[in-house]
Amino acid sequence: MTRLRLLSFLLGFLLVFPVKAQKINDAYRLAIQKASSEIIIDGVLDEQAWLDAEVATDFFMITPMDTSFAQVKTDVRMTYDDQNLYLIVVNHHAVEGPYMVESLRRDFSFGKNDNFLLFMDPFDDQTNGFSFGANAAGAQWDGIMYNGGSVDLSWDNKWTSKVRNYEDKWIFEAAIPFKSIRYKKGIKEWGVNFSRLDLKTTEKSGWAPVPRQFPSASLAYTGILVWDNPPPDPGANISVIPYLLGGVSKDFENNGETSYRREIGMDAKISLTSSLNLDLTVNPDFSQVEVDRQVTNLDRFELFFPERRQFFLENGDLFANFGYSTIRPFFSRRIGLNAPIQFGARLSGKINKDWRIGAMNMQTGEVSEEGLPSQNFTVMALQRQVGARSNITGIFINKQSLNYNPDPDSEAPVYSQFNRNVGLEYNLASSNNLWTGKAMLLQSFGPDNLANGFVHAANLKYASGNLTWNWQHELVSENYTAEVGYVPRRGYTKINPTIGYRWFPVSEKILSHGPDIGVTYFFNKEGVKTDNTTYVAYSIKWRSQSTFMLWTAYDFIKLQRPFDPTNFSGETLPAGTDHSWTALGAEYTSKPQSLFTYSFTTRLGGYYADGKRYNFTTDLGYRFQPYVSLALSTNFNRINLPEPWGNTDFWLVGPRVDVTMTNTLFFTAFVQYNEQIKNINLNTRFQWRFKPASDLFIVYTDNYLPAPFYTKNRSIVLKFTYWWNI
Repeated sequence: MTRLRLLSFLLGFLLVFPVKAQKINDAYRLAIQKASSEIIIDGVLDEQAWLDAEVATDFFMITPMDTSFAQVKTDVRMTYDDQNLYLIVVNHHAVEGPYMVESLRRDFSFGKNDNFLLFMDPFDDQTNGFSFGANAAGAQWDGIMYNGGSVDLSWDNKWTSKVRNYEDKWIFEAAIPFKSIRYKKGIKEWGVNFSRLDLKTTEKSGWAPVPRQFPSASLAYTGILVWDNPPPDPGANISVIPYLLGGVSKDFENNGETSYRREIGMDAKISLTSSLNLDLTVNPDFSQVEVDRQVTNLDRFELFFPERRQFFLENGDLFANFGYSTIRPFFSRRIGLNAPIQFGARLSGKINKDWRIGAMNMQTGEVSEEGLPSQNFTVMALQRQVGARSNITGIFINKQSLNYNPDPDSEAPVYSQFNRNVGLEYNLASSNNLWTGKAMLLQSFGPDNLANGFVHAANLKYASGNLTWNWQHELVSENYTAEVGYVPRRGYTKINPTIGYRWFPVSEKILSHGPDIGVTYFFNKEGVKTDNTTYVAYSIKWRSQSTFMLWTAYDFIKLQRPFDPTNFSGETLPAGTDHSWTALGAEYTSKPQSLFTYSFTTRLGGYYADGKRYNFTTDLGYRFQPYVSLALSTNFNRINLPEPWGNTDFWLVGPRVDVTMTNTLFFTAFVQYNEQIKNINLNTRFQWRFKPASDLFIVYTDNYLPAPFYTKNRSIVLKFTYWWNI
């Protein structure tokens, strides 16, 4: 009966905002016509095609206020030919002075650079799309858009651009191949908006107006790009991306011999239609992907690190965004980190305006020394748009061990024969984006019914200009299992309401200020309260874009299993013991316009076993724009506990140097000293993008024991990739 009631709740949730409404910015229309002359990407507005193109101008201010036209003038023109979509933007200066950028590094931080961004919704479904742009020094930005306004910058594709600076303006010109994006054949209206950030005036603006509580990327507020004829068919669209790799490594810690790597592999992208793509991979390697940023782990549960591998990213929201941050039935990092990926395939994209599909199959190899069998991973998702911007998604996930018959007398780990998950999710997004939410059901299946479990979770959020509130609840059964997911906690019920309010005073200094209040309760399967966090915070944002927050919180925890409060000593607190404390803290981030930027957080208060914990973090940065960026992050924890723990200090220090000689030539050196795990990691990466989406990488990695300074392992990899359009 409980599951029937939950299903009834879900169906009722579906009916909250069922009707379609007229698009908010339907009146903002930019006509695009075929180019009347050849376009040369040089940052100069001198071709006849640009003189003939319609101009999008008179942008609206988004911040600091959203009630007037922008003071910074921006002019945008678009055109196309049989191969490319073209864009040219004249970014006029509002006040004298040089532009402000971090570096020439690709996919820059939005808030720390003078920049222009294009947001495209080729299906005009206000949910999915693409983003392209550049900062004022010419660094490129590209990402895939999902959830109506989020941008995944790990996505990378083939396009060209040029930025040219003048005394009173900077001009950005780009050519985006039709083969690099997905769109419905025959459609003549795309959702589109343009965003401009000018740090000298701290003004963010958009062509079609966007309320300031939403990002400029919000697809609910796009205008319309009106084509004179349907966009051209990209024709045969097959890309082959082979790689060659050579490397050498040595494990000094275990007296290992030097090992050599000589590998070859390939990715392929095949467009079955202009909006449906088939991705194939054989023997993929991701050694060029940046290392994870380490953290000091004082949590009782597994930590989350984001996916960065290119193969898993396009239309990845169909799989990876199902659920919530701590209830993910599919987490692609479970694939290929402990066993090599042999091959894989993924079909994803739009069937039509209302239907999206995603299907992925990956095969990993056997790791005999760990007793790990070869495994097959299958994920299938089907999404249907309903109402104005909402959708329903169904998902199926299967992990299968192949030819696996474990020896009961062996000491090797035992792996499951299979694990399966089936889920249904409704994502709510009203036409004006004021109401958003989600309701989901999940069921897991395992051998002999031992891993059969159930999940229900839902939230409803309202975000107006001043008031924001959210209700969220979760129910995860004790035997729910998602072996290909990220579900660090099981056997609980969670309730989490939050509310916040912002005032926007008429002030030359302060942009907004206001409180946030939140309460989180966890209950175990017997209904006993196991966790409670109650916090109150007050935030201030200045017009210079610097921010400050002061907070206080109360925590209560009834341990459900033994726990070492240092995650280091091995000594544990017993299950069933109660712990409570109060803490307070502050956070500050400086204005991004300065060459020297800084931020800090601090926490002071109680901890487990009537102990004390003090924490502070700092992030310092200095840039010699646009070529060199220096950064230093520090994290210090002091934990005072009774015996047997005593006093424990943990330092985590991470200096970083980014050198961007051009917008195609990059060098990064990143050091991480982690006292908790007694390791120093050095990672350096040289990247030369000799052609669009084609790269040469040299990656050097060292790991050391801090004292004595002893090399644990060392490796160097040379990798060459080439994007070849057939």
